[in-house]
Amino acid sequence: MEKKSNVKLAGSYKALPQAKKLKEADQEQTVEVTVRLRRKKKLPADAIMGKHLTRKEYETDYAAEQSDADKVEAFAHAHNLTTVDVNLARRSVILSGKISDLQTAFNVTVKTYRKASTNYRTLTGEIHVPDDLQDIVAGVFGLDNHPIARPMFQTPKGGIVSHAAAPQSFTPNQLAKIYGFPTGVTGKGQCIAIIELGGGFRTTDITNYFKGLKITTPTVKAIAVDGGKNSPSTANGPDGEVMLDIEVAGAVAPGATLAVYFTPNTDKGFLDAITKAIHDTQNKPSVISISWGSAEVNWTQQALDNFNESFKTASALGITICVAAGDSGSRDDETDGKVHVDFPASSPYVLACGGTKLTVNGTKITNEVVWHESTSSASGGGVSNYFPLPDYQTKANVPLALDTKFKGRGLPDVAGNADPNTGYQVLVDGQQMVIGGTSAVAPLMAGLIALLNEQKKKPAGFINPTLYSTPNLCRDITSGDNKTTSKKTGYTAAIGWDACTGWGVLSKL
Repeated sequence: MEKKSNVKLAGSYKALPQAKKLKEADQEQTVEVTVRLRRKKKLPADAIMGKHLTRKEYETDYAAEQSDADKVEAFAHAHNLTTVDVNLARRSVILSGKISDLQTAFNVTVKTYRKASTNYRTLTGEIHVPDDLQDIVAGVFGLDNHPIARPMFQTPKGGIVSHAAAPQSFTPNQLAKIYGFPTGVTGKGQCIAIIELGGGFRTTDITNYFKGLKITTPTVKAIAVDGGKNSPSTANGPDGEVMLDIEVAGAVAPGATLAVYFTPNTDKGFLDAITKAIHDTQNKPSVISISWGSAEVNWTQQALDNFNESFKTASALGITICVAAGDSGSRDDETDGKVHVDFPASSPYVLACGGTKLTVNGTKITNEVVWHESTSSASGGGVSNYFPLPDYQTKANVPLALDTKFKGRGLPDVAGNADPNTGYQVLVDGQQMVIGGTSAVAPLMAGLIALLNEQKKKPAGFINPTLYSTPNLCRDITSGDNKTTSKKTGYTAAIGWDACTGWGVLSKL
């Protein structure tokens, strides 16, 4: 076989600080990788801004080219790799092969390291592709399989608290009423996709929870991606995230179908679940809720770009993406003393959801401020160091990033109750719990969007331009801050948009 010259796949490698004691990977181990392909042509701006494409129109005109997929397959087969799946709409070719063959094919070295009694794969440098594929391949995911994200939920101090022991907590439908969400609609005809990187649900919990609320139990479907599955375990693990997402979205929009995509916690799994949901022609989600993420600095450039392009596609298809903005304030769980923002919330094509602390008297709001209880319990928000300031934010007075002075995308866009001390009453693995975090705000907003979609008889899609051109859609939060770095740097709430709660609490469009 003639040896072809190859080129680096820019942004495909990021060194992991925790991966120090590297060992040889098992050369005989078989793994799968997702090769992302370029689009046929650029997405039209008017589709992103509201003249939505159907999934069929997208696949015909803007998906990947069959000829590009054929070239990737030919390259793969020449290196003893097999094809698992080709999906042009998802712009994905999934390949399988031994690590030894994958290393040769992509001219890369795969090592392993151990963390918390588990072995993970990592790379020692950039992935390479043949030069005749460099304009075709947009990313290669799966060679590295370390956990990429964390769930954005929190329990009150002391851990598991029953509903009765938390008098300041709320059921999601109570919050919907307090916030003035639309009435007379249930989200009927809508599908809310929920992305989960672990955990699971028990049908008995769902049935009992909604029976207790006297709300019709929504239809919940579990969808496996990349070998992920509905795998419930214990109440203090990822099940808390899964049940929070299902019960909040379902209580707000019980008429909507909830499609839960379970996938491994890797950048490949996360991306594959997102593209699966976006291009799901059976369930056809109109809203996607994501409550997992990590600081931008933890992602490769190819991950940031490919996730962002997928969210851009969702916008063109009329799908709203609601993403938790983070739960540890301006530091976003990092300890370097600098400010950070969470991804995928920092993508300019998603609705980033921040957090508040809510006080009520009956159903009347008496106070609502930025959620900030401690350095590890506060609303995420700030300015991206990667994504430039989008056009819709040019008049929002987004400051420069504090440390880098980058003119970036500001987040969050909206906010809602997130303090675990004023949290959400849920049922997890048979246990009553109160849970908070911006994890709860993403499905809360997803439920709201489902209601609005039914009310308006059309999908809202990418709402950010409307939100920023019509700021009175939100109730402004003007008090508090999210300064949680060791240097006490961060952002302060103010009149209008701010990097703690965005425009405030959304209830209409």
